[in-house]
Amino acid sequence: MATMQRPISSAPSAGYRTEGATRRAANGDNLEERLAKGLGWFSVGLGVAEVVAPGSLARLIGVRDKNKTRTVLRGYGVRELAAGIGILTQPRPSGWMWSRVAGDVMDLSSLATAFGSESNNKARLVAATAAVAGITALDAVCGQRLSAERPDAVEEEQRTKVKRSIVVNCSPEEAYRFWRDFNNLPKFMTYLESVQSTGDHRSHWVANGPGGVKVEWDADLVRDDPNRLIGWRSASGAVFQNAGSVQFEKAPGNRGTLVHVEMDYAPNRGVLRSVAGKVLGMDIGQRIMHDLRNFKQMLEVGEVTQSDASIQPGMHAAQPPASVPVSAGESNQ
Repeated sequence: MATMQRPISSAPSAGYRTEGATRRAANGDNLEERLAKGLGWFSVGLGVAEVVAPGSLARLIGVRDKNKTRTVLRGYGVRELAAGIGILTQPRPSGWMWSRVAGDVMDLSSLATAFGSESNNKARLVAATAAVAGITALDAVCGQRLSAERPDAVEEEQRTKVKRSIVVNCSPEEAYRFWRDFNNLPKFMTYLESVQSTGDHRSHWVANGPGGVKVEWDADLVRDDPNRLIGWRSASGAVFQNAGSVQFEKAPGNRGTLVHVEMDYAPNRGVLRSVAGKVLGMDIGQRIMHDLRNFKQMLEVGEVTQSDASIQPGMHAAQPPASVPVSAGESNQ
């Protein structure tokens, strides 16, 4: 990527609005919002069925009717009711639509598990899975359109800024060079599967989401000062709107490099914060600090070390583990 010297812009200009978007705002009844309302009513109806008649619904989708199944379906029903009410009561419910997508992923995961039981009806499970997959695609398209149609929507929501710093025993040039090679990011940001530069100052990110589903988005490089600063901003329409920078400067007393990360993000009514939390594995501030500690280990030790305490739930002695789970760094972070 070519070097860019323009400042970070965390969101499009609040005054920006295309002519088409202005007309849709004036009408207040565009296709995406009507589709969202329809999906909201569907969510309410499904939620009621799951809460009131979980046994009948279990038999309908081909799952054996038992107490555990009814309990799970009732829990899913409460989730559907909450999403449906949120969609129906918000003027442009992009956050609640994405919460439905997260719920759809959970449903697909549960159906996939149900195929492993010989007592379940495979033919009905196939039909149910196909139906849920179709609804998932519809929810995702609606959510994406609702998010993308109003590039100024993020300005209307409260934004949160997170700052974290760490001292790394290396030169600013070395720290910048390692971070600037985006292929290195998954080495210390353990929730990431890959980051690839796609040209025109843009990169494509793939993370391991809930239920084993891949979560993908694009980000733009908005500032690149060699050996000093890297700035980014999520592309328009991304589920999790954010912008930020990482700075590299000499630490006082020649103690190495002070690496300072600053991130500005939109909570999106709390719903997408929850979805993002499932992807990141922890609170955003904790995640940034965790990544910085991993970055420090990569530069100083050459790898991210794991102790038994870092990969096991609860209190454990900080000693090398006998084995490291495949998902180490994800489930307990």
